Amino acid sequence: MKNFSTVMTRAAGAALVACVVAGPVQAADCAFKPNAPDQHVVVKRDTLWDISGKFLEHPWCWPQVWGMNRDEIRNPHWIYPGQIVYFDRKHGRLSLTKPGDDSGAPLQRLSPQVRSEGLEQAAIDTIPAGAIEPYLTQPLVVDKNALAGAPRIAASEESRVYLGDGDRVYVRGNLQGATDFQVFRPGGPLRDPQTRAVLAYEASYLGTVKLVKAAVPGVDVHTFIITSAKSEIGVGDRLVPTPPPSLRNYVPHAPQRQVDARVMSIYSGVTHAGQSQVVTVNRGSLDGLDVGSVLRLYHFGKTVADPERKGFMGFGRAKLKLPDEQYGNLFVFRVFDRVSYGLIMQVAAPVEVGDVAKSPE
Repeated sequence: MKNFSTVMTRAAGAALVACVVAGPVQAADCAFKPNAPDQHVVVKRDTLWDISGKFLEHPWCWPQVWGMNRDEIRNPHWIYPGQIVYFDRKHGRLSLTKPGDDSGAPLQRLSPQVRSEGLEQAAIDTIPAGAIEPYLTQPLVVDKNALAGAPRIAASEESRVYLGDGDRVYVRGNLQGATDFQVFRPGGPLRDPQTRAVLAYEASYLGTVKLVKAAVPGVDVHTFIITSAKSEIGVGDRLVPTPPPSLRNYVPHAPQRQVDARVMSIYSGVTHAGQSQVVTVNRGSLDGLDVGSVLRLYHFGKTVADPERKGFMGFGRAKLKLPDEQYGNLFVFRVFDRVSYGLIMQVAAPVEVGDVAKSPE
């Protein structure tokens, strides 16, 4: 098994190196740190963001220094513990082969079809997996029409009000052939902080249920058993099919086009957020965001009175618009049409609803 892992790791490394261009590729803003190391040995606890930050002023510049195209950003090649990332100072790029070492075998791209499941699981994550794991498979955002049409818990054993693990529930609605479902409770609307328009509805995740027996002629409901309950489940709660596992190893990168968003809400309903907490922004896939997009966080510049200039027609004081102050970064990890969820990566001050989140300049 050890030899197999070594061969596969080298193949994966060769695949990543193969996408590096011949010369310097970073944009003007994508500078290497003055004290960047010559190399870094990848260890199990590393993330792609961490490694990027060791070499680069801005972690989202990783695609430029590896010469990745858009498809490779969305479905990156893996990096594994034990590999060495080298800084090729002469060509201004990163590599998995030592600069000047031409003794290795010819590079070839690794097809996704030949990845083994065990090896794929050993690859390092883009960002700390534990911080976003619950948000990758839970509904979070639902369309108003989807809420109305989702199967619902219509009754319970012995007419109990709230239920937990192992309890039976009776569900009415079209299951669309699915057998495993997540249970959620419709929450409040997500409003755009700029226009106040309702962009989507946030759902509270309650747990999971599994089909025991589908409805038969003469019976109006399907029989389910609760397989896990994060919170108490009750009559009226809605079901959505359990989604497949999400690919989380996306490369951090700047959005494909300019994005100017606002922090719309802070998950868990608190008023301020800090490092490794989750927020929503009022932009989504329709606005150019995709998984892995990095936005810079700014406190919105206030408008204050000018102490030395009078206002219009001599009334009051003239107004001064202060600049937005940049104070952190946001890594977008789940994207809907008009709303996205992001993990706060680096902040020098608390995040508040209404703060600016926009593309790196």
